[in-house]
Amino acid sequence: MRRSERWWGRKSTPAKVETYTRWSFHFFGVVEILVIVLTAVEQAGPRPAAAASLVVGTHAAVCVLVAARSLDWTLGRRAQPVRLLWVLAALTAVLAVGAIGVAERGPGGDAVDSVAGTTFSVVLCFGSGVIALGLRERRRVAAVVGGFALGAGAVSFAVGAPGLAALALACAVLVGGAFMAFTSVFSVWLLNAVYALDDAKETRARLAVAEERLRFGRDLHDVMGRNLAVIALKSELAVQLVRRGRPEAVEQMIEVQRIAQESQREVREVVRGYREADLEVELTGARGVLTAAGIDCEVSGETSGLPAEVQSALGWVVREATTNVLRHGDAEKVLVVVRVSEGRVALTVENDGAAEPAGAEPSGGSGLAGLRERLSAVDGTLEAGRAGKGVFRLTAEVPLPSATPDRLEVAS
Repeated sequence: MRRSERWWGRKSTPAKVETYTRWSFHFFGVVEILVIVLTAVEQAGPRPAAAASLVVGTHAAVCVLVAARSLDWTLGRRAQPVRLLWVLAALTAVLAVGAIGVAERGPGGDAVDSVAGTTFSVVLCFGSGVIALGLRERRRVAAVVGGFALGAGAVSFAVGAPGLAALALACAVLVGGAFMAFTSVFSVWLLNAVYALDDAKETRARLAVAEERLRFGRDLHDVMGRNLAVIALKSELAVQLVRRGRPEAVEQMIEVQRIAQESQREVREVVRGYREADLEVELTGARGVLTAAGIDCEVSGETSGLPAEVQSALGWVVREATTNVLRHGDAEKVLVVVRVSEGRVALTVENDGAAEPAGAEPSGGSGLAGLRERLSAVDGTLEAGRAGKGVFRLTAEVPLPSATPDRLEVAS
């Protein structure tokens, strides 16, 4: 049971919908067999039931195969199963004609007629519904359903059924086939829509990462652009002073050296991420990025009045946690809570997209190790792990400086 839960839990939402859709159509084959076999056992006895199960079992197996291949085709994984569709259409027509022939020209008896009528209706309805999976144009789906219904009425009338009975049979096949075809078409549409939404979610996440990279590029451009412009101007001035034999050129070159060293330090800060992070800004950014990625994000707590070093440390925790939610798991909701009490600030980030089995180490590369290093610089701690079925929790605690009041009023 645990293995099945883990197998199901590792699947993405689109994969779960696909698995459900596939097994639904496989179950339709089982339903087709059970309906006819149970009717045969109840009405005609075990021997006719065995014969009916053999015939209908073949039809159900072909339906399952066609459904699997058609779903692969709709998802772009294989070519359209044209031959299998024709085989299923021909087999459905042959079984339907055979059933109506047995009912009208075969051995007499209400039991035989009941079994044959059930086989006729069920085979046509399930056959037309499965064939609809392999057709993209709605006109062809309507043509298949209407053709089977028209054929059912024509064949039954040709073998001696009254006109009104043939019309009623055609209408019954039309309604049943239309319902099965609609179920098939709607299932395919829903599956494609889920995959399209998942692709859009991934696209939004990639755009959010790209936006963060652009922000980093702008920061780097601001640092280097300003300082390089100053270096260029002072170097040009130094050249002019040297040509004139002025001693001030040395001072200008010393200034150029200082600015270059300062630029090197600022670039390292940008690359290594040692600039101060504002907690409120990071929380707002995390909410916006996660919402854009289709993830419900709820933030609670008050951050005003916290010292700059505390906000910086917790801000990086929020940024790293947001990145992990976007890159790992399949979260639908994220809860961020900030609490201040007894001289400590606690930041908790929970998401319901933990995909690792219980006991596994959380995936995050060196991000969590880097966060622990940042927090240790301010005597903080970090705990990360599963906190329930499918829930991953990250908790960071940072002590407040002694000058800060022991308690701050915080909305929880």
